[in-house]
Amino acid sequence: MISTWYRASRPFTLTASIVPVVAGSSLAFKDGQANLVLFFLILLASMLVQIGANLVDEYSDHLRPEGKRKLLAPYKVIALGQLSPNSVKLGAVACFFIAIVVGVYIIFVTSWIILIVCVGALAMAYFYAAGPRPLGSLGLGEPIVFVFMGPIIVLGTYYVHTGRLNLEGTMVSMAIGCLVTSILVANNIRDQDEDLMSGKTTIITKMGTKFGNWLWGTLVFGSYLLILMQVLFGLSSVLLLIVLLSSATGLKAFRLIKGGRDRAVHSMGLRASTVLHFRFGLLLSVGICISKYVLPV
Repeated sequence: MISTWYRASRPFTLTASIVPVVAGSSLAFKDGQANLVLFFLILLASMLVQIGANLVDEYSDHLRPEGKRKLLAPYKVIALGQLSPNSVKLGAVACFFIAIVVGVYIIFVTSWIILIVCVGALAMAYFYAAGPRPLGSLGLGEPIVFVFMGPIIVLGTYYVHTGRLNLEGTMVSMAIGCLVTSILVANNIRDQDEDLMSGKTTIITKMGTKFGNWLWGTLVFGSYLLILMQVLFGLSSVLLLIVLLSSATGLKAFRLIKGGRDRAVHSMGLRASTVLHFRFGLLLSVGICISKYVLPV
């Protein structure tokens, strides 16, 4: 049963909720204002909201007729008969409820402004896949993911720790947002035929695979460019250029996505995009933390 819930949570997607919290907290650490308890609470809430969103997606797919035409992935626990629809629905409710409790505590010890972030994140997590017209099926996936899995979480995390915002955090949040959005683009390139068959609208079903390849490359290149600009303009330490160590992973992902001719290769490109997001975010966070102890260069 535990392994079934583990698959239903789609752990391979959770880098999207972990990396921005780590990045925002590393910025606070560099400023000498990181709180370890708050870090773990924000991380828990962020992961629970994403897991809840994944379960909502699973439940909504089961309810919609077009969901029956989707490929039977290992995490499709309802279609595989491993969990009942009601169990998945209750699982989503439980995740959101615990996230709300954690969020209320964070608001209580910090600022009511965080309430706006929490409400917005919960609303997007639910309406992305649920409701009469899911936002993720209206071609709005990329901008929503960019905003909420980039600037909102990174800057929100930094604000919880420090009570303020700054330009460096904004640039970092945009770089993280670009990379997490590239994961969704890779996913939509892989699922283009399936989405067309089920009537789901994405940027890729509207604009095509060539545009998707261009968009993916622009987002990934943009993430590195944002960090380079921070260093060149003196906003951050040159140590942040440690992210360049992830560029080999980026090139591998680009070759798979651009050169892919079937779903299997595009799936490998999607996995490589996820690994790139994780490695970039981890290296960036390490560079930020180390810069606390090194004189500006």
